[in-house]
Amino acid sequence: MIVTRSWLNEWIDLSRISTEEIAKTFNSIGLEVDRILEYRVPAKIVFGKVLECEKHPDADKLNVCQVDIGSSIRQIVCGAANVKAGLTVAVATLGANMPSGLVIKPVKLRGIDSDGMICAASELGLADMGKGILEIDASMGECKLGAQVSTNPLFNDDLIEIELTANRGDCLSIRGVARDLSAAFDRPIKEYTVTDNDDKRGIGRVFALSHEKDLNVNLSYKALSLKGLNVPTLIALRLAQIQEERKCKVEEILLYVTQSTGVILRAYKHEFFCTGEEDKIAQVILSEDENGYATIEGKETASIVGIVQKDISKPKDEEGTILLEASYIPPDIISKKMSESKIESGPFFYKTSRGSEPELEAGLAYCVDLIESSSLSSTFSGRIELTNTYNEKIVSITKQEIDEIIGAEIDKVVVTKILKNLGFNTSKSSTDSFVINVPQFRHDIVNKQDIVEEIVRMVGIDNIPSKPFVLTEDNRLEDNYFEYKKRSIFRHRAANNGFYEAIHFVFDEKKTLNKYGFETTKKELELLNPIVQTLDTLRPTLLTGLLKSASNNVKNGYSSVRLFEIGSVFTPERDESYKMAFIFSGDIENENLANSGKPSKIDFAYFVQKISDVIGAVELREHKTVHSLSHDFQSAEVLINGDVAGELFRVHPNVEKDYDLDVTYMCELDFSKIPHGLKVAQQTSKYQASFRDLSVIMPKNMSYEKVKAVITEANIQNLIRFYPVDKYSDEALGEDMSLSIRFVLQSHEKTLEEEDITSAMDSILAALKSELGIGLR
Repeated sequence: MIVTRSWLNEWIDLSRISTEEIAKTFNSIGLEVDRILEYRVPAKIVFGKVLECEKHPDADKLNVCQVDIGSSIRQIVCGAANVKAGLTVAVATLGANMPSGLVIKPVKLRGIDSDGMICAASELGLADMGKGILEIDASMGECKLGAQVSTNPLFNDDLIEIELTANRGDCLSIRGVARDLSAAFDRPIKEYTVTDNDDKRGIGRVFALSHEKDLNVNLSYKALSLKGLNVPTLIALRLAQIQEERKCKVEEILLYVTQSTGVILRAYKHEFFCTGEEDKIAQVILSEDENGYATIEGKETASIVGIVQKDISKPKDEEGTILLEASYIPPDIISKKMSESKIESGPFFYKTSRGSEPELEAGLAYCVDLIESSSLSSTFSGRIELTNTYNEKIVSITKQEIDEIIGAEIDKVVVTKILKNLGFNTSKSSTDSFVINVPQFRHDIVNKQDIVEEIVRMVGIDNIPSKPFVLTEDNRLEDNYFEYKKRSIFRHRAANNGFYEAIHFVFDEKKTLNKYGFETTKKELELLNPIVQTLDTLRPTLLTGLLKSASNNVKNGYSSVRLFEIGSVFTPERDESYKMAFIFSGDIENENLANSGKPSKIDFAYFVQKISDVIGAVELREHKTVHSLSHDFQSAEVLINGDVAGELFRVHPNVEKDYDLDVTYMCELDFSKIPHGLKVAQQTSKYQASFRDLSVIMPKNMSYEKVKAVITEANIQNLIRFYPVDKYSDEALGEDMSLSIRFVLQSHEKTLEEEDITSAMDSILAALKSELGIGLR
């Protein structure tokens, strides 16, 4: 559903309420805002009047116009087919910067001077109203010659598109949406006043209605003598904004009124219902077809009520007598019939099946007044109506029930105001009881819960105080249980990813630990009576124990060894903590047909991925370990959520040789730094992500960490993540190398266009050039 601020303002006073606040309110009351579009006419575009219009002497399709812009009369050459003397138009004066980027300058067109441009709607940045210049009439309010178009609020409007659920047919009109805002802002809805400007001739002179039986439809008819109908500029502009058009002017007016009021309207040719040439009374018959649909019959079937109108019955000219029909049929009835026997439907079927407005008299009056003000037409007095009895739905609910369902106390006055503004008639059967008459346009309201939902929508879920659950028994689970639960979960994760659990004593050999540079327990705190000499100190690491176990497995004939351990380690002061360690040695898989009996060896990238599969997302940073177990050039710090959690490295070749191991990688992590707990859902964009790769030339000795830091600090808009995907070096690059980085860009507001992506990439390159002096390959 598309609405505009000025259109809503015709039904509810929105003064001192910003468009941003309106959009926020829509979201809070369940009308989800899909997009907001601002129409802003540039400066130096003024109202003008075409005084003279003559053909260009050297061009058939050009006209030379004399245009009064208040301060002066300008000569402008115009190529629009609809330009003529007497029109009020929008004139782009010299120096105007158009939305397309065009700057208006004095020019010569086929030898004739032209000082400005007479604009079409699309050239002003407004919705496209078709070919030709914008013809401005009194519907646009005051348009003083020479005044800036940007000062007119009807031209400078805000469009809001909202998503509606299938049950909210009452909001398929401007008036319906305004009704919800009326309750949200506690401002009265502007009711349309039905005036009687009818001709003295009665409708009975030209129209008669007969029907077979009660067909559960409401119909109301007016007759008009149509003459000189024009579609006002405001209506044409708003229909362009909602991207709707019709074949003739009468249908455009009906579409506008339906969009504004929610009442379904149709127009018929008078002669379609006349049986003979001399017959002046249209004989309209309401009957039922073989599928149970209510049909309007003339010389043949003119329409099926609520479904479709045949083109042959529609007025094609803007002159002559026409019949205006307003109709209402309960949406559940029409939807059920359509599901039982599907037939071709027209453009208004969606509104009818979701629930249109039943106030037919107001809708017809609005339409008649609009036609009369836009033409020389006259209206026949009186109306012909067919009304079906509506059995009102009544819902009774107490104040206590409302508070219990919501979980908070809502003031009775607030409840009454909300329901009144939403169109519900309420009465109090007692001090704390409400008897609520559900309006006909709210077919979705059937029980107490629906009433409470309406109250909650308008109060705002965020304005209802939250309350903790009241537990009758204390939680007996203590911290040690949750620590045990965490260890159990990560043990299972490691096992599920192919690692086998190793369990060692919390003691280790001091000689071995000192050999590899680990700090052991202080002398005064050492074990007094070790079990054996090879277990003579408390272990400060899990790594040496895993190396010994891996060596034993290799000696037993295993070519691929994958072990993990979660256990206690101790500082020199004997402070205890938990760590989790991994070792992966040899082949990444067993010999099989797929690898032809020659499986690949474990490598750095594969090992990092296996660790990530167990503990979650990690980052790596260049690092040199304090011990000598690690390879000099293949070691890294492991960061989780930006905090250092441990280290990961390839085992030094000398250590691999000492333990008779093939290529081996190890990782040791502080177990308390591994995240565990409830996962918090985060909003993700519904719009498509875009991927772009940049290959930059950088020195071989420059770390990726520096590049990453510069890009991160640049704070590029819509950049979700980035990561290296390839590096390349050859003799031509010398001491440099090429690093390829992949960037993922995504917006929460729209699908990114090429210029957005290009702008982001340019910003990244500029930052790299400025901070590190590197650029594209």
